[in-house]
Amino acid sequence: MSMQEKESPLKVPAVTAVFWMIKILATTLGETGGDALSMSVELGYLVSTVIFFLIFALAVSVQIKAKQFNPVLYWTTIIATTTVGTTLADFTDRSLGIGYAGGSVLLLALLLASLFSWYYSLGSVAIATISTPKAEAFYWITIMFSQTLGTALGDWIADTDGVGYLYSAIIFSVALVCIAIAYYQSRISHTLLFWAAFILTRPLGAVIGDLLDKPIAKGGLELSRYSASAVLLMLIVFLIFIFKQEAAEKPH
Repeated sequence: MSMQEKESPLKVPAVTAVFWMIKILATTLGETGGDALSMSVELGYLVSTVIFFLIFALAVSVQIKAKQFNPVLYWTTIIATTTVGTTLADFTDRSLGIGYAGGSVLLLALLLASLFSWYYSLGSVAIATISTPKAEAFYWITIMFSQTLGTALGDWIADTDGVGYLYSAIIFSVALVCIAIAYYQSRISHTLLFWAAFILTRPLGAVIGDLLDKPIAKGGLELSRYSASAVLLMLIVFLIFIFKQEAAEKPH
C-alpha cells in the first residue's frame, strides 16, 4: 500500500438518529440555499453550480486531508454537496431541457456508475471501510451524485399532477420508514439500505425546502429563502454542538 493510500481513522460519523436528523435538515438547507443563489440572487443555475462546485471541491479537499473526524467539517462538506446538487439538478433538468425524467435517469446512471466503480476498485462501499483517501474520494463523489439525483427525483414527484410538495414529503417519509423497518426486521444488506436511505433523504429535503419557499399559488408557503436557510443552519449547528457525534467504527 502506498503512502497516499495509508489507512487513517474513519472521518465519517456513526449512523444514529441524530445523523439522519442533521442529514434531512442539511438537504433541506441545500434546496433553500441553492435556490437563494440561483433564483433570489438571480445568478442562474450554471453560475450558481460553478460557485457551489468550487466550494464543494474545497470542502472535500480539506475533509480528505483532515487527520480525524470533525463534525463541523463533515457536515459543512455535506451541505456543500446538497447546494451543488440542487443547482446542478436544476441545470440538468431545466437548462439542458431533458426534463425531470431524463435528468433523473441520467443522474441515476452516474450514481450507479460511481458506486460500481467504488466497489470494483476497493471491494466495499460500506462507510466502515472509508479509511483511505481513495475511498473518501469515491464516498464524496457518490454523495454528490446522490444529492443531485435526489433533487431531480423530488422535483419530478412534486410536479406530478395532484401530488405537490406536501404529499411528496409524505411519500418519501413513508419510504424511509419502510427502509428503517427493513433495516431492523430483515436480512437485507445494511449497506444497501443505508445508501437507499441516504439517497431518499435528499428528495425529502428537496420537497420540504420547496414547500417552505415556493409561492403559495404553487403549493408552497412562500417563506423567505434567506430566513428559511438561516433557521435550518441554526438547527443544524444546534444539533452538532448539543449531541456529540462519534466517528463510525472500523469492522473488527
